[in-house]
Amino acid sequence: MPYVITEKCLGERYATCVDVCPVTCIYPGEHKGEVYMVIDPEVCIDCGACLPECPIEAIVSSADEASPEAVTLNTQYAPLWKDNAPVDPRPANDPPRKKH
Repeated sequence: MPYVITEKCLGERYATCVDVCPVTCIYPGEHKGEVYMVIDPEVCIDCGACLPECPIEAIVSSADEASPEAVTLNTQYAPLWKDNAPVDPRPANDPPRKKH
């Protein structure tokens, strides 16, 4: 499995990763009543452009670096969220809303 967005994104959703993705495989949605993003493993080309864009390091380069729950969330939500409207990126210098 390619890149995975982890639980660190839950409630944060900077979405700065979306603008650099060459294949548009990062989708917004809600999980547990909070904003979240997922990477579509069927579309991701493993380019790594998203990795340095996340100011809270919520993106990891493989499923081995993520919790099984994060892998499942990305896999299950991607097909459901792929048609969701894009969200405006949050400034990368905006402080996190949660402790990570």
